[in-house]
Amino acid sequence: MKKTHLVLASSALALFAGAAAAQQEIHIINCGAGADEQNPVQEAHADAWLEDNPDYTVRFEYVPWGSCQERAITLASAGDPAAAAYMGSRVLPQLADSGLILPIDLTEEETNTYEASVLSTVQVNGEIWGLPRAFSTKALFWNKDLFEEAGLDMPDGPTTWEEMVTAAQAISENTDAAGFGVPAADFDNTMHEWLNFVYSNGGTILQDDGTVTFDSPEVVEALQLYADLAPYVEEGPLAYDRGSLEPLFAEGAIAMYTNGGWGRQSVGEDTNYGIAPIPAGPSGDSGTLLITDSLVVFDGTGVEEATMDLITYLTSPERQSEFDLAGGWTPIRQTEDTAALIEEDASWAPFIEAIPNGGPEPQLIDYVSMQDVINEAIQAVLLEEATAEEAAADAQEELVDLAEE
Repeated sequence: MKKTHLVLASSALALFAGAAAAQQEIHIINCGAGADEQNPVQEAHADAWLEDNPDYTVRFEYVPWGSCQERAITLASAGDPAAAAYMGSRVLPQLADSGLILPIDLTEEETNTYEASVLSTVQVNGEIWGLPRAFSTKALFWNKDLFEEAGLDMPDGPTTWEEMVTAAQAISENTDAAGFGVPAADFDNTMHEWLNFVYSNGGTILQDDGTVTFDSPEVVEALQLYADLAPYVEEGPLAYDRGSLEPLFAEGAIAMYTNGGWGRQSVGEDTNYGIAPIPAGPSGDSGTLLITDSLVVFDGTGVEEATMDLITYLTSPERQSEFDLAGGWTPIRQTEDTAALIEEDASWAPFIEAIPNGGPEPQLIDYVSMQDVINEAIQAVLLEEATAEEAAADAQEELVDLAEE
């Protein structure tokens, strides 16, 4: 009896192993750590998808941000791609151009759950190449005590560029603080924080058809804004990225700067501050830079259709909202959860209400070279090495060359 039982058990195990082997794996490379607050939520959602799709397994590989995008691209380039990856949307033009990822077809109903401005962060040549997964916007942080000390009557903070420059001058001349903090180091957020003002002035760097518009009046005005602020910024702005401005604001060494929602965590309890929408320029309304990370689907895995279905499931409005809340990010969609978030914490409002007027990171394939050109234009204006018009004209010529490569 015992021997028969063992034989039967072995046969059952063999059948089970055969069934398990028939399952196809969906391998997803995820930037960050598995312990990050949002990832258990993601895994629970994937488990729910698997209940209706028993022919598949899902494996999340968590890789630090410093190397995860490189790993995903290296595997795909070598012909052994992951099924999907969570990546900065800035790499989508490169991946789409190389043929490594697949465009994503959304129904009209699915498309309408996004603001058009948010979808613009994942579109290349009119096609969607990723589904937004994490999202950030920006707002103006301002020190209420320094405004009062400088004799300024702006109970809600500056609402226009003119008011912002006036406040920066008054604070620099009447307090021990610099009026405005500008990141100008050779780093991505130098371009990012300046783009907040481009979009708050109705400007663009690239039109939908790929035309470079860096020398447009709206962009020149955004460069001139930095020229106007230059006398009132922290000493040596080229030494600062956005992160190094956070302690300066917390210490009261600068009265204003732009940052994402996470900036609230770095302000000391003793700092009396407000958060306002990015002030509107002379040619536009308050806007913001929109930055997304997105889920992309790689070609050549044999599980492309199932992977498409899975990432669409994970990013559906209800599940994405739960993921956003767990991660503490700006909500990607306007839902009941979004309204409740603002009601509970009004400081979320400036980060959310500017979304319709926001714009994406410019999408050139050679992103790093584009960033360098824009940063050099910003630095030239701040250092008074070029006028806004001259810096814009030089950058326009270089960006056109990059766009044509």
